Amino acid sequence: MATSRSSTLTTIGVAVAGAALLCSGCSVGASAPRAASMPTAVPTALKPYYEQTLTWHKCPGGAGFDCATLKAPLDYARPGAGRDLKLEVSRKKATRSARRIGSLLVNPGGPGGSAIGYLQSFAAIGYPAPVRARYDLVAMDPRGVAGSEPVTCLNNRQMDAFTRTDQTPDDPAETRRLVAAYKKFARGCAARSGRVLGHVSTVEAARDMDLLRAALGDRKLAYVGASYGTFLGATYADLYPARVGRLVLDGALDPTLTSRRMNRDQTAGFETAFTAFARDCLRRSGCPLGTGTVASARKRLGALFRRIDSHPVPTGGSRTLTESLATIGVITAMYDEGAWPQLRTALRAARRGDGKGLLDLADLYYERDTDGRYANLMYANPAVNCLDLPPAFRTPADVRTSLPAFEKASPVFGRPLAWSALNCGYWPIRPTGHPHPLRAKGAAPIVVVGTTRDPATPYRWARALASQLTSATLLTYDGDGHTAYSRGSRCVDTAINTYLLTGRPPAPSHRRCT
Repeated sequence: MATSRSSTLTTIGVAVAGAALLCSGCSVGASAPRAASMPTAVPTALKPYYEQTLTWHKCPGGAGFDCATLKAPLDYARPGAGRDLKLEVSRKKATRSARRIGSLLVNPGGPGGSAIGYLQSFAAIGYPAPVRARYDLVAMDPRGVAGSEPVTCLNNRQMDAFTRTDQTPDDPAETRRLVAAYKKFARGCAARSGRVLGHVSTVEAARDMDLLRAALGDRKLAYVGASYGTFLGATYADLYPARVGRLVLDGALDPTLTSRRMNRDQTAGFETAFTAFARDCLRRSGCPLGTGTVASARKRLGALFRRIDSHPVPTGGSRTLTESLATIGVITAMYDEGAWPQLRTALRAARRGDGKGLLDLADLYYERDTDGRYANLMYANPAVNCLDLPPAFRTPADVRTSLPAFEKASPVFGRPLAWSALNCGYWPIRPTGHPHPLRAKGAAPIVVVGTTRDPATPYRWARALASQLTSATLLTYDGDGHTAYSRGSRCVDTAINTYLLTGRPPAPSHRRCT
């Protein structure tokens, strides 16, 4: 899910797609074989990494931000024996340094979202002032992401072709083309990324976070993670429970789910979000989905997608709007109700034969800039996801078997999201993880935040994670959109601010916000 695409999506911490053309890899699960907590004593081979000093300097073009580089072993099983990774770090100092509590690490999710981009474009100005006053806000791009040894797979022209690929194959020829696209993507990742591709799991990223904690001079880790960032934070807590300070996990993932189940749950989540969007739209004049019921609006959108599938829509430039791009454009707006007006306008235009609005939304999701350059989000995302869990599907036949369940979850989005979950079936590196609960036994109090109509991380995932973590408190936001902290709810912000500033989780009478 993404980071700094726009003021709209920056606040989301989007748990975006896997290697897929659509949103399949929004599913993320447990990483690496089930491990006990790490030993409290630092192993001798890791001491040089734990004893390193960060050398801060002013970030290029970053007003008021400091930057540094953290060294981490490529392979934690062989520290010091192979190459090291250089992980980029950024910091915004507390505005009231005399009352500084410590460092607060932030991560927007993805996997693949740039934490530094999120810090510099949103958190450093968008987080509530009391938190910014008392904490140095710190971000580190995880291994394989953005400034930290980024994974890469295709050039920009190839990525344009990849995102246009038909995601709802109607015949064997279209199925073969889709499979060929996935295989080409996977081969490109292996060829262009080298050894780092096999070392971007969530467990490794969590271990990097502990190196950063030590380098910052903090005895315990304070952390706000959104979307996939909740899985990263919960993994850290499970590995290092004694080093947990104040952890906020907003828009939580359930690490016990298989990739297939997670994709299907998320498909249902997007259907719930679409229902909310449709109800809002139908109350307005000029709604592009008509004036009837949610069911009729759903049929109208499905008919538009089928028409675009047969006849891609011009956009005023060299690119056309395909069904896959149109679908991801609609899904983009499901992350945040603030994007609904833009979606209504884009759907009206598409019905008139102008696809630019939906294409712009799709580009926002894929982090494609106006010059046609892609950020590495769409490469890092599958690289992490395909290591963290066994694939949802291995063959087209597997997908076809599950299509009824996906289409039941969402008549509009089910089919394309099921096919997009085939991506990891062709990944060049075997997964290292499997689903399992995260307990973090002995950790300090942790706060898990769940939004009742979250499209990307369904509310039941937050309840599940809160029940697994032995010291967790669940804070519920009865609302729409993906994640809740620092997105306009005074109730949520007050509860989280109090926890971050005092260490006290919300009391039973203050655990539900509307």
